[in-house]
This record gives sequence, C-alpha cells and structure tokens, in this order.
Amino acid sequence: MSEEGPNDAQRLQILATEHWSLLASRSLAWNESFSRAGMFLSTLSGATVALALIAQASGFGKTFSLFALAVLPVVFFVGITTYIRLDGSNYHDAQCVLGMNRIRNAYLQIAPDLKKYFVMSPHDDPRGIGVTMGVQPSRNNLLHLIAATPVVVAVLTSVVGGVIGSLIGYQLDWNNAWLTIAGVGTFIVVFGLLMFYAKRSIDRAQKSMRPLFPSPPQP
Repeated sequence: MSEEGPNDAQRLQILATEHWSLLASRSLAWNESFSRAGMFLSTLSGATVALALIAQASGFGKTFSLFALAVLPVVFFVGITTYIRLDGSNYHDAQCVLGMNRIRNAYLQIAPDLKKYFVMSPHDDPRGIGVTMGVQPSRNNLLHLIAATPVVVAVLTSVVGGVIGSLIGYQLDWNNAWLTIAGVGTFIVVFGLLMFYAKRSIDRAQKSMRPLFPSPPQP
C-alpha cells in the first residue's frame, strides 16, 4: 500500500472481502429464520396431535380443556419468541443488504462501465434495498407483507392465543356467545400487538439506516 492510500486493486480486494462476509452473515440469518419457523410449526403440529389423542380418550370435556391449557401456552410462548427472533433476523438481513448495496455502488465508482451488468441495486434507500431483496415492483407491498414468514407466524400464534382465551372461558362455564367473543377478541388483541411491535421495529430500522446513495427519482 502506497503512502497515497490503497490503489483500485487493493480497494476491490477489501470490498470483495466485506461483500463475502455480508453474504455469509445474511445466509446465517436466513437459516436461523427458517429453523425457528420450522421449530414453531413442529411444536404446533405436535401439540395438535397430542390434543387429538386426548380428545379421543376423554372427549371434549373439562379434562381435555385442562390438558389443552397446559400444552397450548407452551406453543404460544414458542410462537411469540419465534416472531420476535424473526423480527431481529429481518433487521439483520436488511443491514446486510444495505451494506452490499453500498459496496456495489463502490464497485460502480471504480468501474462505472460495468453498470449494465448489475441486476441488483447500488442504492441504499428503502427502494434500493427492496430491489436487492427481490421485491417485485409490480406487486402490492401489502401482498408481499402478508406472504412473509413473520406474518404467517403471527397469524398462527394469534389463533393459538384465541383458542386459549376460549378454553379459559370454557373453564369458567361461559356460554357459547361469550366463548366466541373471548376467542375472537384474544386473537385480535394478540395479532394487533404483534403488528404494532413490527411497525415500531420497521420505523426504528428506517430511522437508523440513513441512505448515502439514494435511488434516482422515478420517471
């Protein structure tokens, strides 16, 4: 390295090393997200099978509801913690994409004639990050969010919460109307809290990631 600073070849080597480091880190985040979601679904499936066996042996009476109240809170806890961990993994993933977009911008500053060969974005604003994450420009953002793994986990966890709410009402000898209200109300409260948590996390992430290379205005 000369006294004037690194040359272009040395800059490329440093950038490439960081690029591969971010790729490996992003891969670990994705693997953890899939493993945690798989663990939650396995726990939910196992609990469902256990409840089905107990229902056949005892019928849908007080014994069944007591057993369900012992099992389902564990599933609910796993669902909540999985959702929180997925939120952290998504933030980690966004950080990695932001870093790779900036590195891609540095590549193009060194060799601007290669721009036509890049399909991912060299911009680090939300639009540029979305391009690199594969968000289809023609797809509604709401549809993309609904299909995301955290929302699926949130819905299933909220359903489990709603069932727990109904079972507690059943133990208290509530009538069917109040059982329905308890189940639906618990589902709405749990899902609303999870979505509120997600919105706050997204807002904090967007505030912490200040673009250095924003996307050009769309025509």
